[in-house]
Amino acid sequence: MILLQISAAHGPDECCLAVSLALRQFHKEAQAMQVELHELERESGRQTGTLRSVLLILNGESAESLAERWCGTLQWICESPWRKGRTRKNWFIGVARFSPVAMPKESEIRFETLKSSGPGGQHVNKTESAIRATHLASGISVKVQTERSQHANKRLACLLIAHRLEQLEQQQLDAQRAQRRMFHHQIVRGAPARVFKGDDFTPSP
Repeated sequence: MILLQISAAHGPDECCLAVSLALRQFHKEAQAMQVELHELERESGRQTGTLRSVLLILNGESAESLAERWCGTLQWICESPWRKGRTRKNWFIGVARFSPVAMPKESEIRFETLKSSGPGGQHVNKTESAIRATHLASGISVKVQTERSQHANKRLACLLIAHRLEQLEQQQLDAQRAQRRMFHHQIVRGAPARVFKGDDFTPSP
């Protein structure tokens, strides 16, 4: 299993459009290479039909090869559909690979079945295939309805929660590192908590 994210980062609307177009092309190549592809999470852009980012799961013998072809910076050369007459035609997005995350136990998650919403026709409206999963300890909650089967959506929900937990842990580590860096600038002279003296660093009573 490979986790792959396509992102416009902080780029303009044109970069978000590039993410959407890249995802469409990625689906074509995955199908041609017989790579099983699941969409785990997406963040929409400001403009209709655009994406700020999308997180994908790749499975299959050719998944590694497909991921290698895409990882890195992608350049899209095209005139902006929103800024006619402007000279800029180069837009950049990024594709990054993430290591598989440790899955939480199902006993640590509360699952709810829901009716799917959005595109999909009658099947979507009549079956409770969507899953809302809540990680009990952290309160992280996700809803997954990309697959037709409840079992598949449940599995993807667990993966998404695992990814969110890893992100949360990384954010906490980053915050701790920032606090440690700030501490270098906060040491003050005077009013010591303890005093030591001499070459042998003897505690002063």
